[in-house]
Amino acid sequence: MNTLKRILGLVWMLAGPAILVYLMMEASKKIALPNSTSNDILQWGIIIGIFCPIALGFMLFGYFSWKGEYDLGPEFHPK
Repeated sequence: MNTLKRILGLVWMLAGPAILVYLMMEASKKIALPNSTSNDILQWGIIIGIFCPIALGFMLFGYFSWKGEYDLGPEFHPK
């Protein structure tokens, strides 16, 4: 189980930046449309601004999981 936690930690570390890049690409596509308005820019700015700390949390959680901070100690293993 500890190995699975470490592997998933790596997945979380990679998911944070990947999702941010995806959001940036989608925002640039939507804002570049000829019929986009200032509301579109504001909307995407809010979405990306709110998701940046969430992505940072994904990366931190993944880092600590990958380093083994969430591993179960020997006192929790069945005998």
